[in-house]
Amino acid sequence: SAASDVYKRQDHWVPGGNDALRTLGTAWAERNRVNLTLDFINTTGNQLQLTAAAQAQARSGHDGISLTAWDVGAYADQLEPVDDVIGRLIAANGPINPVAEFLAKRNGAWRGVPATSGTQNKPALCRFDLLQQHAGLDVRAMWPARNERGPGADNWTWDTFLAAAQRCHAAGFPFGLPMGQFTDAVDWVGALFLSYGARMTDERGNPTIRGNAELRTAIDMAVRISRFLPNDVWAWDDGSNNRSLISGRSALIFNPPSAWAVAKRDAPQVAEQCWTIPMPSGPRGRFIAYLPFNTGIWAFGRNKAAAKSFVEFISSREAAEATTIRSAGYDIPPFASMSDFKVWETEGPPVGTLFNYPSKAHHQAQTSIAFSPAPPELASQMYIQALNTKVIARVAQGGETVEVALAWLEREITNMRRGG
Repeated sequence: SAASDVYKRQDHWVPGGNDALRTLGTAWAERNRVNLTLDFINTTGNQLQLTAAAQAQARSGHDGISLTAWDVGAYADQLEPVDDVIGRLIAANGPINPVAEFLAKRNGAWRGVPATSGTQNKPALCRFDLLQQHAGLDVRAMWPARNERGPGADNWTWDTFLAAAQRCHAAGFPFGLPMGQFTDAVDWVGALFLSYGARMTDERGNPTIRGNAELRTAIDMAVRISRFLPNDVWAWDDGSNNRSLISGRSALIFNPPSAWAVAKRDAPQVAEQCWTIPMPSGPRGRFIAYLPFNTGIWAFGRNKAAAKSFVEFISSREAAEATTIRSAGYDIPPFASMSDFKVWETEGPPVGTLFNYPSKAHHQAQTSIAFSPAPPELASQMYIQALNTKVIARVAQGGETVEVALAWLEREITNMRRGG
């Protein structure tokens, strides 16, 4: 063989979602006469992050590794620059997602290739029957499976969302929105904050807490929403909201289609009533929570040329579409030009349920990650510490005034900037 190339990838949330990369890897390896090994590791318990940390410390391990959203920054000085790969991909596919660039580019150089496999949006995954019955919202008419907005779509705001949450809660089907320190919670709250213009810092990382009316308004909305959620959402992990939908207990969650895919297998009567719609809009527009994976190539790897070749191959339009099809529409490519894959039109039941999962022009939405526009090094600390959900909890659960909670928030950010 020309080389021996070994990859560590995240284990997929969708049953069978790993198979696409296995098939693509086999095809690429045979074509290039390379011995390729793909290892998959579950993301629960931070196993993927622990593996990356161990390999970076030992300067030995897999040639390429799947990295979570903030990990490129943590290992930038140990990752091979991939500007050549990114340049060819952009030339072939058009502009890359700006959030992906924010996370994968360091000091003017790309240190990771934004991945399709595992990358997700987190729009609203709804029970359309329950929202119609208890909240009077026909979400399939509002956001049909075609590139247009329907009646009521222009009124899909956080105020409308709050009213629907209250009515579904009263009917015994509360929205399943986590409020703890896991990514699903941080991500949806981050999108809500940005839709109000509620930024905690400026681009340099200076706190923007004092006199921030937008931040106060966003916290108030989140606190009001929290009153109509299950009592234990403050302790939910990233699987809890999925289970709430699959069990039939919740009318809405913010999530990629993994919950729907498992429901299709385990609770088909639930899956048949699901429909995906964009997140609500706020005064500053509509934002959708976006959580990408990246593929990094270790600078100390032995087969960097082969690694780059393989990463470029699995990032092509054809490979990205194969990955998305095999993941039942879960995987989101980092290029807007790939939002037209047929899988989102044809997956079901019901057919069209995933049409609005990728961000499309008629949604008028921006992809987002919590705590931007803070510098990535600071934003990652704020994200890991879940400062947005913690400040809400201090008001909603701890009984603090907004003023006291905001003073705590400013101290936390200041300490992070000082390295304390």
